[in-house]
Amino acid sequence: MPRNSRALGTPEAAARTSLTSRILAVNIFALAMLAGGFFYLDSYRSQLIDARLEETETQVRLIAEAFVVTPPQDRAKLLVKFGHVTETRLRVYPYTSGLKAPPQTAPSVDSWTYSRPTYELRDPAQEEWQKRAARFLDRTIDVIVGADHPKRFSEPVRDTLQAWPLAWQAAQVHGLATDVQRAPDRTPMILAAIDIRDGRGGGNILLSTENQRDITRIVRAERLRLGVVLLIVVLVSVSLSLFLARTIVRPLRRLALAAHRVRLGRAREVQVPRLPERRDEIGTLARALSDMSLAIRQRIDATEAFAADVAHELKNPLASLRSAVDSLDLVKNPDLQQQLITVIRDDVARLDRLITDISEASRVDAELARARFESIDLGVMIEGLLATREARGRNGSVRVAFARPHRGTAVVFGDGSRLTRVVENLVENAVSFSPEGGLVQVSATRDGDDVVIKVEDEGPGVPADAREAIFNRFHSERPDSEAFGRHSGLGLAIAKAIVEGHNGTILAMDRDNAPKGAKFVIRLPARSL
Repeated sequence: MPRNSRALGTPEAAARTSLTSRILAVNIFALAMLAGGFFYLDSYRSQLIDARLEETETQVRLIAEAFVVTPPQDRAKLLVKFGHVTETRLRVYPYTSGLKAPPQTAPSVDSWTYSRPTYELRDPAQEEWQKRAARFLDRTIDVIVGADHPKRFSEPVRDTLQAWPLAWQAAQVHGLATDVQRAPDRTPMILAAIDIRDGRGGGNILLSTENQRDITRIVRAERLRLGVVLLIVVLVSVSLSLFLARTIVRPLRRLALAAHRVRLGRAREVQVPRLPERRDEIGTLARALSDMSLAIRQRIDATEAFAADVAHELKNPLASLRSAVDSLDLVKNPDLQQQLITVIRDDVARLDRLITDISEASRVDAELARARFESIDLGVMIEGLLATREARGRNGSVRVAFARPHRGTAVVFGDGSRLTRVVENLVENAVSFSPEGGLVQVSATRDGDDVVIKVEDEGPGVPADAREAIFNRFHSERPDSEAFGRHSGLGLAIAKAIVEGHNGTILAMDRDNAPKGAKFVIRLPARSL
């Protein structure tokens, strides 16, 4: 099984699984590719955060420049206004240059001191279950995609410059420093700190904190859309997979079961489903298997009938031969002994003819299946055959006339030796039924896409009710003048098998415009040029 599957290009592992499993696996693989969109969402979130960082840096620089040029008494109002516009919390921490460690300096200005808060840090334990479920899904997807885990944000118990490492970092580099942290409810917190020098050996640190809750909301909305699409695709894909499994696997299983029963030798009882309603490849396969099963059944029946007929035909000459041999020792009269020896000789010859014809009949189909067909000009073939018969005197007093066609007009594609055997059997049959001095007419003509061979004699003809039976094996109706046992009754059966092996037909009928006689008509497909 694995060797055959590899020969057909099917992986060995796939050959061990059912077709239903493979259909589902292929569709699930496509769904897995679609589920990879969650990795894109993580990248999309990172791009949003980076964009917000750049935006925050620009805002902080502008606020710092405005802070420097604003009179000290108006700076609190300035920060409150900017805090409301940007939805951030702005704090200013004064410090003295040259310090090795951040001082315990409280903010000189805090935008929330003069106005309401611009964002709220929510406690996850106080939120509804939908939010908790969304956060659980966030954590799960972050683990799957390997997302970064920012530091958790929290407001210091004592708000001083020392409590903000980012602010002291900005003071150390005399520039801008940014960071992304995570609020308790897993929403992004963007922090930015910038050093504002006062030119007198000191300075201020402007600290901006902002809760970018909308980033989480945007990502969750996109994830919901992707999840809905994925769910719909999953349902459609599974439904299509089950549909394909039902329309493909189930009929194939029925066909396999029927074929298995045929293999077990129950061919006569098994009806292979033909699935006439299906017009696809499975329907074609079902009808092909049904036809094959029918052909096997017919072949088995024909073989059994042939074996029974062979046993019956061999039994008669064997019985006669045994009787003659048993009587030979008891008979003392030389004349009677000579008669018994003649009977023995005739029975042996009859057995030899039977065995030869039986062997020929049994291997016709097999030899035709292996034969290499070639172009045969039936006019040339028949002319040579009749010349050989005439030279050997096999026609006796019967005249055989052949209306030879023009060369190349009666050409077929087939096995020349087998087609010669067909014409030989028909001519031999016609000569044996013809009266003394009778005429046998043979012709080969082109009729449309067929080549038609006719063999006519002036014998008694074939009765209408026997025109099909004469082509059966061991069916023999011989003229009264012919000695018993000279023919096995297989000649016409062999001829029919050969003709049908060439996709042709053979019929027996009355002669046209003649009081008596038989006519055999063979139609073979003409060789297309």
